[in-house]
Amino acid sequence: MSVIDRNKLSVRNLDLFYGDKQALKKINMDIKENKVTALIGPSGCGKSTFLRTLNRMNDLIENVKIDGVIEVDGEDIYKNNDVIKLRTKIGMVFQKANLFPMSIYDNVAYGPRIHGIKDKATLDKIVEESLKGAAIWDEVKDRLKMPALGLSGGQQQRVCIARTIAMKPDVILMDEPTSALDPISTAKVEELIFELKKDYTIVIVTHNMQQAARISDETGFFLNGELIEYNNTKDIFTVPTDKRTEDYITGRFG
Repeated sequence: MSVIDRNKLSVRNLDLFYGDKQALKKINMDIKENKVTALIGPSGCGKSTFLRTLNRMNDLIENVKIDGVIEVDGEDIYKNNDVIKLRTKIGMVFQKANLFPMSIYDNVAYGPRIHGIKDKATLDKIVEESLKGAAIWDEVKDRLKMPALGLSGGQQQRVCIARTIAMKPDVILMDEPTSALDPISTAKVEELIFELKKDYTIVIVTHNMQQAARISDETGFFLNGELIEYNNTKDIFTVPTDKRTEDYITGRFG
């Protein structure tokens, strides 16, 4: 296996239950390092649930039972109990920008401060590098002390991405990060994702198949809690091997 095809995350026989209801069934998936992996499928098919298993966000929900193995860099994340460290390594960007009611600067500096970084020069550097990394520095550099909630939706989402990369994660999970954005803001976030994969492994849930085709290297198609097909994106969209995948991407259902 070449360096560029190194597996960052490995999922084996993953089952997830909400009480008696099985939401994920025997998921097996290798997610490659420094690639964008898109998860597609109709609403309620399990793609967001699966995404949340990768940094144990489902731990926060009552009556969840998880069987199987998820490894990051060969380490089983459910056997390692340091969830805070895990969520530092695997950051998350949500569907709706969820900024804190504080300044742009303080939003980005929040995580590093919680982890003990107090030196102003160090924080200044982290904030600048993170905002540059999220392709929004030039738009906000003169108003870092202004409330972040005063930004447009697209700008807020990029500040959320800056806040995530301020923690220097290895993996960034994105749950429909552009679904609330206009086409211009969406294009900016997509360009950003393309840049970010040089430094991060990205897993993105999207309901927009054109988006998956544009930005991802690999695509997984979920249906009724199962991973029906997982392959490089070009093949999924041009020569799918499963009839259900073909029916979904050609708009016959979903």
